[in-house]
Amino acid sequence: MGTYINRGNKAFRDIVSHEYVDKTSLIPLINARLNSESRYSCVTRCRRFGKSMAAKMLCAYYDKSCDSRELFSGLKAEQDKTFETYLNKYYVLYLDVTSFTARPEMRKNIVRTIQEKIIADLKKAFPDVTYDDNSDLMDVLSSIHQAKGEKFFFIIDEWDAICREFPGRQKMKGDPDTVTPTILDEYVMLLRRLFKTQDSDEVFAGAYLTGILPIKKYNTESALNNFREYSMITPGRLASSLGFTHDEVAALCQKFDMNITDMESWYDGYRIGSESHIYNPYSVMRAIENDWYQSYWASTGAYDSVKTYIQMNFDGLKDDIIRMLSGESVPVITTKFQNDLNVINSRNDVLTVLIHLGYLAYNRDTNRCYIPNKEVADEMNNAVQSTEWSQLAKTLENSQHLLDATIAVNENAVAQAIDLAHDENTSILAYNDENSLACVLTVAYIWARNEYVIHREYATGKGYADLVMIPRRNVSKPALVIELKFNNTADTAIDQIKRKQYPAKIAEYTGDILLVGISYDWDSKQHTCKIERHTK
Repeated sequence: MGTYINRGNKAFRDIVSHEYVDKTSLIPLINARLNSESRYSCVTRCRRFGKSMAAKMLCAYYDKSCDSRELFSGLKAEQDKTFETYLNKYYVLYLDVTSFTARPEMRKNIVRTIQEKIIADLKKAFPDVTYDDNSDLMDVLSSIHQAKGEKFFFIIDEWDAICREFPGRQKMKGDPDTVTPTILDEYVMLLRRLFKTQDSDEVFAGAYLTGILPIKKYNTESALNNFREYSMITPGRLASSLGFTHDEVAALCQKFDMNITDMESWYDGYRIGSESHIYNPYSVMRAIENDWYQSYWASTGAYDSVKTYIQMNFDGLKDDIIRMLSGESVPVITTKFQNDLNVINSRNDVLTVLIHLGYLAYNRDTNRCYIPNKEVADEMNNAVQSTEWSQLAKTLENSQHLLDATIAVNENAVAQAIDLAHDENTSILAYNDENSLACVLTVAYIWARNEYVIHREYATGKGYADLVMIPRRNVSKPALVIELKFNNTADTAIDQIKRKQYPAKIAEYTGDILLVGISYDWDSKQHTCKIERHTK
């Protein structure tokens, strides 16, 4: 067992010996691509989404230096017809790129050092093979293949760590049109040498790369366009292979006596490909471990970069952030992003970066993005409040006052606060019907999302309430049922709430319920408000 070749199955053994959610359905999907034109896969997800666990699983499955049959006993992969065909059949190379980027003494010659370390491990494992002088990594692998007739499966975990750490290209002094190769250039050249040369398909049965970013584009071409890429935006058939599905989380909640509604509110919301409910697995398991729902997102990093991205001066970006903080979704074009955190040319690039980082979710059916859940919303709020957006900071402050006034049944203060919210956000919201009024209200009640689950067009009683705000489990505040009227009276809104029995659907909520009617008069340009306590 070596450091980079044939690491064995210990890492996966440690994983399955604890609470393991079966994600071995990935194995048949990778098996189907072995020794074919689609043998190279790059699977990217945001941090803490199970990428490294999946890589260790594949290592245990393919590594011919060990017997992993017992580890997969009873798991999904064992039922697939290809399971026996490829179980422990290949020499596996395993490279965690962050083990190099995290060591300052290696940074200057990191690409050369990676090659040297793997070559040394290979020569130790195959001492009887003859190697040419000055052989690079691909030469060494080819020599082993020719001598032994064996193929390799190469796993590179966090493949893009070098791209994130060493992004730039250096221009020659006095010659602005000439650049010197950088660490990033050297790294891309190494990957091309390994996976895009004439000998690649003979040497490798397959390769599996994990990371946060899809493979970098140079102009419009991928640096490794022979890789099949499965990302947060285009996951293909691997949509459910990383992250937890709703059924998986529901089973965990039943086993550990956790509340599925709270899990959904805190950690669900990612729509990845055909999977409409994908949860952050790290946060789900931490909530179970601690028996407490909170944001575990801060430990995933990237916080400072998010602050940088969201305050970039692109037209419409700030308005989009406000919309999404209020629970709306916004359109995004993801196809022009160059898969480089340091090449950001537009509002669309910023939103696409945030999708890959997991701060936004993406709906491919509508080409829109949104903040997925309370955990991420909390961190996005923290990021926004630490920026220089004085206007948005004021909006958040005013929103807190609006919620306080609503709960205090201060009708005049509520009407004035909504007037102010309307004036502040006329740049992003048209104002000519009840739907646009609802948009203003969702922005005005941004702060309430910290303490409430907010529903638009909520099916209640005999109709649909415009807004229903239900307190989170640890919040002792009244629920709010809000009806909106355009060019009508607030009293009419209250009457509709009662007549259509809107509070009936939330009758299981045992706390107080406030009925809130809000109207806007087009002639006077003023809002009015009526608030009543619901009598059960």
